[in-house]
Amino acid sequence: MITVTIQGKLIENAIRKRGVKLSSLAKQLNVNRRTLYNWFHSADLKKELIHEIGVCIGHDFSEEFPDMFTSDMFFAAKPRPKPALTEDKAEPGEWKNKYIALLEKYTETLALLNSETDEQSKRAIKN
Repeated sequence: MITVTIQGKLIENAIRKRGVKLSSLAKQLNVNRRTLYNWFHSADLKKELIHEIGVCIGHDFSEEFPDMFTSDMFFAAKPRPKPALTEDKAEPGEWKNKYIALLEKYTETLALLNSETDEQSKRAIKN
């Protein structure tokens, strides 16, 4: 039986062995997580993409793909800078308070709608 090595599976294994979070890697590569999963199921990926993933996760893919890479290709490359995350300057409980305030407004709106519906039902019964 002939087995075909899927490049995406080898890359996925390397990522998971290193414990890299997929959401973090996706941000570094400027793609979404779904794209990563699609790559994991791909039999053939571009050499540049494999190299970029290797640099991002600090993995030398020359062992998995000796015909494409040499070890020095990964060690010479500088890791890509991580994207700047927006800093949330809100106080720790501020989002919780905003959420509670929103829920209270929602409850008030529902109560108002229910009372209007009740009044319309009473008028319809009288007529």
